[in-house]
Amino acid sequence: MSLSEGSVVGLCPTEWWGFAQRNGGGLGAAPPLIKKKFGVKSLRVKEMIAMLLAGGQGSRLGVLTANKAKPAVPFGGKYRLIDFPMSNCINSGVDTVGVLTQYQPLQLNQHIGIGTPWDLDRRSGGVAILAPHMKSEHGEWYSGTADAIFQNVDYIDQYNPNYVLILSGDNIYKMDYSRMLDFHKKNKADVSIAALTVSLEEARRFGMMNIHADNRIYEFEEKPPEPKSNLANMGVYIFSWNVLRDALIRANELHSDSDFGKHVLPMLLGEGKRLFAYPFNGYWKDVGTIESYWAANMDLIQTVPDFNLYENFDKIYTDSDHQPPLYTGQNSEVRGSIISEGCEVLGCVYNSVLGPDVIVEEGAIVQSSIIMKGCVIGKNAYLERCIIDSDCTIGDNVRIGEGELIPNVQKPKVYDTGITVLGELSSVPANVSIGKNCVVSGKTEIEDYPNRRLESGESIVKEIIVVGGVTK
Repeated sequence: MSLSEGSVVGLCPTEWWGFAQRNGGGLGAAPPLIKKKFGVKSLRVKEMIAMLLAGGQGSRLGVLTANKAKPAVPFGGKYRLIDFPMSNCINSGVDTVGVLTQYQPLQLNQHIGIGTPWDLDRRSGGVAILAPHMKSEHGEWYSGTADAIFQNVDYIDQYNPNYVLILSGDNIYKMDYSRMLDFHKKNKADVSIAALTVSLEEARRFGMMNIHADNRIYEFEEKPPEPKSNLANMGVYIFSWNVLRDALIRANELHSDSDFGKHVLPMLLGEGKRLFAYPFNGYWKDVGTIESYWAANMDLIQTVPDFNLYENFDKIYTDSDHQPPLYTGQNSEVRGSIISEGCEVLGCVYNSVLGPDVIVEEGAIVQSSIIMKGCVIGKNAYLERCIIDSDCTIGDNVRIGEGELIPNVQKPKVYDTGITVLGELSSVPANVSIGKNCVVSGKTEIEDYPNRRLESGESIVKEIIVVGGVTK
C-alpha cells in the first residue's frame, strides 16, 4: 500500500507509526513533524535526491523579476514560487534538495536560508544552494538545464542515489513524487516525465510527447504548430542516476549549452532507452507571463478554488515571520479575497490578493489586483487589474488601471492584457492617474506625469538606489 500524508489526515504520530507498520511501510513519506517525533535519520546514501532548477530570469514577467529570480517572486499572499516544489519534496519524503541558482539570487537565497520551513535543515542531506563556481582554472555560468546539472555531478555523486528528480522552481502545483518514483520502478524506466493533458490550442506552447498505450514515449515535439497529441511535458523528470550521469557527460561533449528538452531526452530516446510519461491529473500552472501569473493568483480566491492552499494534507510551507493579526476598519469591506497577516484594511478590497503588512487606507478601493508585502495604498485611491510589487507606496486619490487597452510601447509582448505593474520599492505621488498596460518602477514625482496622467501603454522606469535602507 502506498503511504502518503494525505492518506493519514488526522492521525497522531503514534497512530501514524502503527498505520505504517501494519501496511509494511516506514516513515519515508511521513510528514516532517512525525519524522522529528520518531527521530528518523537519513543515511548518506539516498534512494532519490532532487535537483531544483531555480536560476531563471523570467524575462516575460517584466519588472517583477528586475531584481529577483523568477522562483523568488511572491505568490498567493505570503508564499513564493519556489515554495511549491520545495514543499512537494518534503511531503514526498525527498529530504535532499540541491537548489541551482544563477540570476539575481539574493532574495531567493535569503528566503531558502538553511531550509528550516521545509524541515530541510539537517546534517545528512537537507538543502544546498548550488551557484555556478570555479573549477580549477576556469568557471562557467549555467548555459542550459542539463549543463547546470552536469556542473554539479560531484554534488550528486556524494549521495550515490539510485534516482535523481529534476524540477523547475517556478510552477504552481502539488505532486507526490514518491508515487511517480513507484511508476518509474514499475516500468523499469530509464526516464519518467510528468505529463499533463492540455488543449490542442495550448499544446503549441509546450514540448509535447507522443506515447504508446503503455505510456512509453516514442516521439517528442517541441512547440509543434500541428500537435499530434495533447500530452505536455511538465518539466518534472525522474532519471535513473547511472543513465543520467552518462548522458550528461556525453551531451556536454557535444553541446556547451546542453538542455534536457533539446539534447538529452532526444538523445536517450534515439538510443532506445525506456522513457515513460507519468500522467498527472491535478492543478498545474506555468506562471511565465504577467497574465498567467495574475490569473493563477485569481484562481485562489474562487469560492471553490481549483488550487487549494488550505487543505490539511500536502501543505505548502514557506519562510514567514510571525505577523500581527489582520485588522479591518469599521467602514471597510472585503469580498472574495486573500488577506495576509499584518494587513490593515480601512477601505474596500474585492477579488484581490494582499501580501503581509499591506495598508489600504480609508476610501481606497482595490479590485482584481495583487498587492505584495509592505505596500501602502493611499486614501481614496482606486486600483483595478494591477500587480504591485513589494514595499510600494500609492498616494492619495491615485487611480490605476483605467483607460484604453493599448499594449505597452516598450514591451508589447510582455504587457498586453490590460494589467498595470509597479516594480518593488516604487512610489506614485498623490492625485495622478495611470492607464492600462503601464509600467512604473522607482520613486516617481508629480513632474513625471504630464497633465497628472500616464497614458495606457506608457512606462516610467527610474533607477532605484537604496542607501542605509532608505530608497532614493
